[in-house]
Amino acid sequence: MDFQNLLTFSLFTLGLALSPGPDNIFVLTQSMARGARTGIAISSGLITGCIFHTTLVALGFAVVIRDNEWLLWTIKLLGAGYLLFLAYQVYRSDASIDLQAETEADKSLWEFYRIGVVMNVLNPKVTLFFLAVLTGFVQPNQKPAEWIQIFVLGGIFMAVSLFVFYAISFLAGKVSRFIKTARGFSSVMKWLQILVFLAIVAMLLFF
Repeated sequence: MDFQNLLTFSLFTLGLALSPGPDNIFVLTQSMARGARTGIAISSGLITGCIFHTTLVALGFAVVIRDNEWLLWTIKLLGAGYLLFLAYQVYRSDASIDLQAETEADKSLWEFYRIGVVMNVLNPKVTLFFLAVLTGFVQPNQKPAEWIQIFVLGGIFMAVSLFVFYAISFLAGKVSRFIKTARGFSSVMKWLQILVFLAIVAMLLFF
């Protein structure tokens, strides 16, 4: 693998991570609602899930998912069901609970980390995206072996994306400190979280 190829892939990943998408919008809304630490926990979970997708691509299982529509839709429906369950939990909760101080949110950081992992693992579009993108930057007939190249590219993707997601979490958490005392903010953030979950479900199933 040559340096130019890795640099091009890194810049591509940076642009992708900065562009508005379901993951970074989810991290943004959760960081504003619950604080930067929650956003960082979710970001860590989302990126951990990428290890699963990278492994599927490296071992060839991603092709099986792509070529079996029933399996693809089964995973999609599981992911959509999980997201709808999370949206229902937010709906049932008191808006004020979603705006606890950051120090109180520490109690549930592991839970938010797991949410990030499950959301990512149950999104087969991530696997198909990795299959299309990572393999596009693999250089055949060069050392190291192709499966190792996939893990290297996956590692770069995760590192760059994690940096961007952490930055989003930190900035959104700082902003929330100044605006979450405004009248109506808690209700707005509650329904914004629900809308983000529903939007991700729509993108998962129909786009």
